[in-house]
Amino acid sequence: MERHWPRPPLDGYTVGDLFTLPNLPRHTELIDGSLVFASPQNNFHCTAVDLLMHGLHTTRPAELRVRRDMTVILDRRNGHEPDVSVIRAAADTGPDQMSYQARDVLLAIEAVSPASESRDRTTKPWKYAAAGIENFWRVEESGMNGKPVVHVYELDPMTKAYVHMGVHRDQVKVDKPYAIDIDLTAIDKL
Repeated sequence: MERHWPRPPLDGYTVGDLFTLPNLPRHTELIDGSLVFASPQNNFHCTAVDLLMHGLHTTRPAELRVRRDMTVILDRRNGHEPDVSVIRAAADTGPDQMSYQARDVLLAIEAVSPASESRDRTTKPWKYAAAGIENFWRVEESGMNGKPVVHVYELDPMTKAYVHMGVHRDQVKVDKPYAIDIDLTAIDKL
């Protein structure tokens, strides 16, 4: 059976294409007009994301929502899919919604995977900051004990770049975008 791959437009794909091209694999992202397909995730990635989802839900204010694997439209040529997003509740339009605008995202979280290391550490944070997303967390697996390590960043509005606010190994306790307290050691209980 011969495969026919779509030929990308000369100026790249747009966010509109991301939602209308037939038969794209689940969790396809658009980065600088190029389609990026997600690789299967390992157990650490899935468990760390579950832990963060639970922790973020525990103390979230009513005016916010926590979402997993939803496309965030940064601009015409960039539709990224953070592992976890905290959004304004007003931006949630219902069960058929497929994306959010960057202006409605208060926190984007990427759990680093071997297949997406460079994107999760450099490309995505830079693009989230340029789009004005105020908070970003990068989650890494600790080489010592396999536990999550969370790097917390806040947007400097003057430079439109993230400032590293801390590394959290056993507990994430921050006050932005709201009061959050997550026991990272609880990953063993999931």
